[in-house]
Amino acid sequence: MLSIGMNLGFGKLNPELTDEQMYRGELEVALEAERLGYDAVWVVEHHFSDYSSCPDNLLLLAHLAGRTERIKLGTAAVILPWNNPLRVAEKALMVDTVSEGRLLLGFGRGLSRTEYEPFRIPLGETRDRFDEAAPMIFDALETGFIEGDGPFYPQPRAELRPRPRASFLGRRYLVAGSPDSVVMAAKLRAKMMSFIVRPVPDLMPTFTKYRELYETAHGEIAPPIALNVNMYCHADDELARERHFEYVNRFFMSNVEHYEMAGEHFAGIKGHERYAANAAYFREIGLEKAANDYAATALWGSPERILGQIEAIRDAIGDFELTLAPAFGGMPYDQAKASLGLFAREVLPKARGLRGEPVSVAA
Repeated sequence: MLSIGMNLGFGKLNPELTDEQMYRGELEVALEAERLGYDAVWVVEHHFSDYSSCPDNLLLLAHLAGRTERIKLGTAAVILPWNNPLRVAEKALMVDTVSEGRLLLGFGRGLSRTEYEPFRIPLGETRDRFDEAAPMIFDALETGFIEGDGPFYPQPRAELRPRPRASFLGRRYLVAGSPDSVVMAAKLRAKMMSFIVRPVPDLMPTFTKYRELYETAHGEIAPPIALNVNMYCHADDELARERHFEYVNRFFMSNVEHYEMAGEHFAGIKGHERYAANAAYFREIGLEKAANDYAATALWGSPERILGQIEAIRDAIGDFELTLAPAFGGMPYDQAKASLGLFAREVLPKARGLRGEPVSVAA
């Protein structure tokens, strides 16, 4: 069965909203997702701006653990260079304990200078910090003890409490787009999480590389690719297109500003070669075309159209998980909840039957 969840972005691109109103709206969407039967709710980590402001997703998920009963709770993602590995491991075990094993643990590296600078961490260190912290934490969640001898996080052996209640194998996720991140996801037996910014067929070389590395390293077929994509569903196909392109274009432009996606500063920074190439591409084609191309990769339209889009993804990728971002670009929360509800009634039951076959690529 295809697992289908939803992602909370905590963006405040409607200037009329206060931070408190935005938080209330995001939490209402999360609670609605459980009522509607979605499999998981995921939460981002971002700091300091209207682009997105959820500085501690494990804290937010602890709150949701107390307000929900069934839905799985995911981090998309904990940005490891901004967090002490010991504290990440402790909080993860605490959330998993109070939620009775519902935590899905995703890690990411982060990219924005506007977030890294207040943490006083240069972008050139992010790759090494992530590669040191991720295995350290995953190992600790299996053993109940954390230790490390690396240059960034020297850690004397310490016992963690609460103790692990179950293994996190099968619940590990890494946001992976750059070649080094793909290697690390496969090495650590984590599911590859990808935020869709181009058509899935264009991303298949990256997904295939992950599957090859995983199968070669562990002697088993890689787990499903976890796709995260914007979604707007409405019975009126034309209205859906109009609203979707308005809000997703606004969301894309906020990404460009936040991450300086068309900037030249990525060139020469270790571990950021892919982002330098993407920035050059955006400068070449122009941001308006880039925004429209991005909008076209998302899920939008009537239930029938969206079901066809999901089927096309399945045909291209094989085995995958799907996470929908239903509230983005300053979209009113009543529209986001209506979209999420229509998808749940008309698409979700059929889409769950579209799971692809596991893909073996080692041969």
